[in-house]
Amino acid sequence: MTGRIRAIIVDDEPLARRGLELRLRACEDIEIVAQCGNGREAVEAVAAHSPDLMFLDIEMPGVDGFEVLRRIPQTSMPMVVFVTAFDRYAIDAFEAHALDYLLKPLVDERFERTLAHVRGQFAQRRSVRHREQLVALLASVTGTGQLDAEELIARGADGLPRRFPEVLPIRLGRETLRLPVSAIEWVDAAGDYMCVHAEGRTHVVRATMKQFEERLDPTQFQRVHRSTIVNIRCIRKLKPHTNGEYFLTLDGGHELKLSRSYRDRLERILGRG
Repeated sequence: MTGRIRAIIVDDEPLARRGLELRLRACEDIEIVAQCGNGREAVEAVAAHSPDLMFLDIEMPGVDGFEVLRRIPQTSMPMVVFVTAFDRYAIDAFEAHALDYLLKPLVDERFERTLAHVRGQFAQRRSVRHREQLVALLASVTGTGQLDAEELIARGADGLPRRFPEVLPIRLGRETLRLPVSAIEWVDAAGDYMCVHAEGRTHVVRATMKQFEERLDPTQFQRVHRSTIVNIRCIRKLKPHTNGEYFLTLDGGHELKLSRSYRDRLERILGRG
């Protein structure tokens, strides 16, 4: 059968994983490619298998479901169905931004409705819109920051020898996070937000790609996709893909797509290094 939906199951409870597995095994158009007992395994499984769909538990020790979403590159984000025992308040957020959700304990009728929704989305391939919805969910549930333009301007007026800042100030309410620019691995866009990946964490920032391109030194950071900027010092290898595209593997093991339109420029820069 062609067009099978490749899925992974992420839940720290073995019985919960088994319950989802039994239901999905009965679906001829869905193939389970991995099962994960924690968030770290989930991030690794997405990088290794490039699944179409992820059933994701929210409440897990250590790396929870929201942190999993932060750590996955937006260009690699599968469709996500949340599996949760969250209260009504959180469910409101899921209804507004998520592809779908399942409440524990699972109910067969609700599960079938979710699969129908998944199949419809898979057929229409609305992956970009879904990624934007997931980042909006992160912003609404866990908060978001914004670039502190005043501090950036003030630092630029100090007569520093560098044109580009060494620290990226991100305002989080009354506090300001001063993120070392050298620690940024990659930045990707999703709708009105940018996801800044650095030091094993992801900071959701309300900003534009243009703002980041103006702030980041082009000898260190390069656009590799219309929605992705990467720190070229973090690139471990390039791997050819279909249609002239490449995958970039970063030091942390994450894979990012390199579009054809940006390949020549990046190869020239890497060649100079």
